[in-house]
Amino acid sequence: MSDIVEKHGVTNDPAEIQVATSSVEVPSYRPKQTIGQLLRNDLGFLPILLTLILVLVFFEFVTGGLFLSPQNVSNLIQQVASLGIFSVGIVLVLLLGEIDLSAAAVGMLSSVVMAVLAERHGMPALPAILLSLLAGLICGLVNGFFVSILNIPSFIVTLATFIIASGASLFFLGTQTTQLITNPTILSISGTAVSYFTNVLGVGLPLIAVLLYVFSTFYTYQRRRKAGLSTMPPARLIIQSVVAIVVVMGVIALLQNYDGVPYSTGILFGVILLVWLMLTRTSYGRHIYAVGGNLEAARRAGINITAIRLSVFALCSLIAALAQIVETSRENAISSNLPSMLQLDIIAAAVIGGVSLFGGKGSVWAVVLGMLIVEALDNGLSLLGQTSDVKQMVEGAVLILAVTADALIRRSQARSKSGR
Repeated sequence: MSDIVEKHGVTNDPAEIQVATSSVEVPSYRPKQTIGQLLRNDLGFLPILLTLILVLVFFEFVTGGLFLSPQNVSNLIQQVASLGIFSVGIVLVLLLGEIDLSAAAVGMLSSVVMAVLAERHGMPALPAILLSLLAGLICGLVNGFFVSILNIPSFIVTLATFIIASGASLFFLGTQTTQLITNPTILSISGTAVSYFTNVLGVGLPLIAVLLYVFSTFYTYQRRRKAGLSTMPPARLIIQSVVAIVVVMGVIALLQNYDGVPYSTGILFGVILLVWLMLTRTSYGRHIYAVGGNLEAARRAGINITAIRLSVFALCSLIAALAQIVETSRENAISSNLPSMLQLDIIAAAVIGGVSLFGGKGSVWAVVLGMLIVEALDNGLSLLGQTSDVKQMVEGAVLILAVTADALIRRSQARSKSGR
């Protein structure tokens, strides 16, 4: 700049100012980013996807091709359905920066209500299912009341609800701690051989869903670009879309080579699609992100914090009730013995999938990758003959790595922004 002043002098002449500024050399290239700078960027789902690919390749190799056989993939997909639905509800709570430890127990209680009404009292399946969902919704409203209105920490409230719901399940089942399901309507959800879509629907519905996702992603990209907002790199957008299509259609091809696409899988992706549209296409969804991202800023923006938190806890428990209904149909029974790892798996699937425990960050589609990683580890270790102790240690290690990576990346991004 001193050279410019010496050459042109101090002047107010616009012509001379233009000449002076035009002589400033601007690099015609963007400097290469270091590895640290790349890690501070938003990498999206890529690290999680790479992790899943490594897990799949490893187990396919060590099991001699058994892991990705059509029969095993079909079993894996059926096992993962209820876990995925559970995790969708947990994602909503995590986006608020809260936690729900009661989802598994609330889902169990809701299914106990359905089983007792349908099997012991002869109630038709549809009213029994609706009352089961209502029971889950009530539990969620209770959680939301204490958390949002009385400002009790969600950890304490949902832990208490977990204990109460577990006890209530024992109470309703009485001395018969396991209730078999014989109602054909309930069994048809995912528990019988006829619970598969036809070939046309089995391929068409997932294809429509993934194309809708791709279209929405490109549409959002174009809108943000026209508005001058930050967007993901075009290469990442293309890779993300291609990977989504390839993965979905690859899984469908494997399933069609066995029995087809089960109803439970359709329910899972239907729930994910509805919640994703709610989060990305409604003001309510944007408010959830806002509350989780910065509570005080959301309050000053006029968002009803109390209503958002209350409704999210209610939705989480409602979705948990649906998840356990699907699992009860698959198992053909409901037991008062809650699986010890279920609640951990529910939270792990969301966190490993990239949803932040600190709130305001994550996508409901993260559930797909997270649940596949969790169930792939469990399924693969089972094929290798490993016992539950090894499974729990491996899953715990993966979970702590996911949480640690999230925390480190957030700190790195914060330092990068503060240094600008």
